[in-house]
Amino acid sequence: MPTPATPETIPDIGEDIHTGTGSGLESRVVVYNCDCHTYKQVIELFCRFIPGMTSAKAFELAYRIDHEGQAIVFTGSTERADDIAAKLAGGGLKVVVQ
Repeated sequence: MPTPATPETIPDIGEDIHTGTGSGLESRVVVYNCDCHTYKQVIELFCRFIPGMTSAKAFELAYRIDHEGQAIVFTGSTERADDIAAKLAGGGLKVVVQ
């Protein structure tokens, strides 16, 4: 993510942020930093394709990706994770399902 889009306020990222359901045997969608999208673009993709995503959560995840190199953006069924990952990848994000 380009530096000019860096926010003025730094969110508290001490807590893991996950969306989706949590029954234990699930897949995770991990997004990696690629320095090719603005915060706005990433937030819009997250809000469009990740169930339950809010702008605030999306911003915190985008910040974490920008500063830590990656973040888990969804945890849920493998089928749902694959679908979300495909949509995010279609938007140009570097993403894997684990």
